[in-house]
Amino acid sequence: MAIATRINQTKYQVFRWRHELAVPQKLALALGVAALTGLLAQVRIPLPWSPVPVTGQTFAVLLAGVLLGKYWGGISLGMYAGLGVAGLPWFAGGSSGLGYLAGPTGGYIIGFILASLFVGHFTDTYLRSRSFVSMLAIMLFANFILIYGPGLLQLGLWANLVKGQPTSFAALLGMGAIPFIAGDVTKAILAAAIARGITPKSAYNGEVDKGKWESWRLP
Repeated sequence: MAIATRINQTKYQVFRWRHELAVPQKLALALGVAALTGLLAQVRIPLPWSPVPVTGQTFAVLLAGVLLGKYWGGISLGMYAGLGVAGLPWFAGGSSGLGYLAGPTGGYIIGFILASLFVGHFTDTYLRSRSFVSMLAIMLFANFILIYGPGLLQLGLWANLVKGQPTSFAALLGMGAIPFIAGDVTKAILAAAIARGITPKSAYNGEVDKGKWESWRLP
């Protein structure tokens, strides 16, 4: 029991520390998470029927909001996108430049920013979001709506306008969504389990549901 109490206190202290950091320190952490995203982007499996590869970067994206909190998860992925456009070769396959962001997978990178903002908002705002079930639901929505939405939109525009190959919605799903569902669900489950394990179940940020769930167990 004493060990569990110490672990819970440590989690609270770490997240409270993260919340109270000065802006330069938060920028440094954001850059670190951006670098982690770039590293995982190199875990890349090409698919012969699609210009969109399987990568590991969505795992970092889903955890960015948890680790950095409201706004700063999105800022870290904005740094990832901006520095990649500026020439740092940490997009998938060591790519970089504006041409990559304007290519078939650029919409997913825009979605990364939206997804990490979304996850970070819930993590810092609601105690109840820090359960495994709640976090998994948040991450699945972030992945399949906020990442896939702009990703598929840009992929469709690229296929139609750049490649000159009119693509049906079913074909678009076959290129940019269906092959990745199992892997993305697995990554979301793992990320939600990690988030459940590392987040404190007490308020460190003036959460809006503070004091409402004392008798409610967070599974």
